[in-house]
Amino acid sequence: MPDHATQSPLILVADDVPANVELLYDQLATLGYRVASACDGPSAMAACFELRPDLCILDVAMPAGSLGCDDRSTGFEVCRRIKRDPRTARIPVIFVTALNDTTDRVKAIEAGGDDFLTKPHNRQILSARVRSLLRLKFATDALEESYRKLRELEKVRDDLMKMIVHDLKTPLTSVLASLEMVIDGDFGPVSEGMRRALSDAEGKAEDLLALIEDLLEVARIEETEIQLDLAPLAPQAMLAELVQDWSVRFAQEHVDVTIDVAEDAPVFYADKGLLKRVFSNLIQNAITHTARDVRIALSARRDTHGGGVLFTVADNGPGIPSEYHEVIFRKFERLKRPEAPRVRSSGLGLAFCKLAVEAHGGRIWVQSSEGRGSQFHVALPLEAPAAPELGRGFG
Repeated sequence: MPDHATQSPLILVADDVPANVELLYDQLATLGYRVASACDGPSAMAACFELRPDLCILDVAMPAGSLGCDDRSTGFEVCRRIKRDPRTARIPVIFVTALNDTTDRVKAIEAGGDDFLTKPHNRQILSARVRSLLRLKFATDALEESYRKLRELEKVRDDLMKMIVHDLKTPLTSVLASLEMVIDGDFGPVSEGMRRALSDAEGKAEDLLALIEDLLEVARIEETEIQLDLAPLAPQAMLAELVQDWSVRFAQEHVDVTIDVAEDAPVFYADKGLLKRVFSNLIQNAITHTARDVRIALSARRDTHGGGVLFTVADNGPGIPSEYHEVIFRKFERLKRPEAPRVRSSGLGLAFCKLAVEAHGGRIWVQSSEGRGSQFHVALPLEAPAAPELGRGFG
């Protein structure tokens, strides 16, 4: 890649008429650009890959040589090949040709050309368009470089996070074991006040351990290290088992929960444990984000669009503004609600749900508005893909 801070942009001129090359060479050199030349399709291709010019000016009609196309459309073929290769795809291409037919302009656009000038060209117009395309290319290159550096920083951050998380898990497990032994009286009598304080500390330690497990699980799914344990599941039985698992918590929080499974809800293949964690996360969110009189409706029916099964977890909570409907499924993103100080969230629950559902070849989305509750929909195919694309579309 040329160093634009120390040298002028390089422009490749490809034309089989030496006089045309010389004219463009003089005009571009006067404007301060470096110029390379080619006389046919193969040499233009070779120069593009060897020199990586900042811009190409191509004649349309040139000898095609080994390109296997008509000599009258060589420039179009060269452009197509340049734009198809990731190494040269961002090089702007200007066609300068004696052809002035609408069909030729359409072919230029279809080939990926960025501009089209007819011979004899106007020097000022050529200069303006070259400058404009070069500015656009340099801005795009700078953006691409910034994006590359950002990805590198994200990888460093993720690697550091995983290292810290792994190092935290072992001592935290020991802390939990010690707290449990103290509370049980293994080291002597414990007063009621001490027991309450120790139990609170144990609860906070368990929250931290759950966060660590979420971080590790998300990392495993993103790196495609997880294997789905697929088994046939009946929606009615799965939702009933889920409610049973949560029965104590529902009683403690006075949650009103209902199950509605349509007769046409089909049996499907999925990882039961992973899927139950998805719905548990959705239920947990519904409980913690609703101040009182929590109502949760679990339902399942045949997905008429995808041919699988569609689950819905609906609540009567505060709702989610439309601008957050996509954001909440990203890592570490969450809604900050000052009116609900008891809510503690890592911002990983819905990110995990998205990854786990997509691992099954399905999708998850939310329908909600402020003050009207939320409906989280999970659409799953009848059979998960054999080699799921884990972590796709996640940023």
